[in-house]
Amino acid sequence: MKTKLRSVLGLALLLVLVQIVSVTPTAAQVINSNAGTVTLNATLTESLTVNVTSGNVVNFALASNTAANAGSVPTAVTATWVLKPGRTSVTVWAWVATTGAALTGTGAGAATIPASAVSIVTTAGANAPVVANGALNATLSGAAGAPAFITAGGSGLQFASKAITGLNKASNIGASLAWNIDTTVVPQLPADTYTGTVNIQAQATP
Repeated sequence: MKTKLRSVLGLALLLVLVQIVSVTPTAAQVINSNAGTVTLNATLTESLTVNVTSGNVVNFALASNTAANAGSVPTAVTATWVLKPGRTSVTVWAWVATTGAALTGTGAGAATIPASAVSIVTTAGANAPVVANGALNATLSGAAGAPAFITAGGSGLQFASKAITGLNKASNIGASLAWNIDTTVVPQLPADTYTGTVNIQAQATP
């Protein structure tokens, strides 16, 4: 009798367990939505700038018929760029609008000092550009290699350059310019105060 009761109780317990298992919810399955999209547009504008960081006013105490008349201070120049693919070099120029009159007297008669009398000695600065020395008539407007920004009748000197590679598409160069006016070019230059403007400008090629 006891054995039969145990069997009945065991069977009842088994049925209860089966029922519990049958009503236990199964684990939830992962469900994914459709894919929405977002379009990202970003533009980095190409740029090339020149900054004269010091020495933007240079004074000379001229001696008559003398080759060496140094400027009072050097001029520090920095060229900075962010360039598109395909650019091969950056060049930096000093140029004047009138080759025959880099400086003009302020008194009666208005004598002039030509670009051939005004020269630069360049010292390389940041990122070691290739530098050049010479007078401001080294390249005449319209000559081979002259940039279009040198206006008709003007001339200039390319005093720094840097080859562009994949490693310096966004970079800069620096240079220091020491100035001189050679008055032997105009041996009869009259006493006067002379003034003129030199433009500093850069070009990226091609």
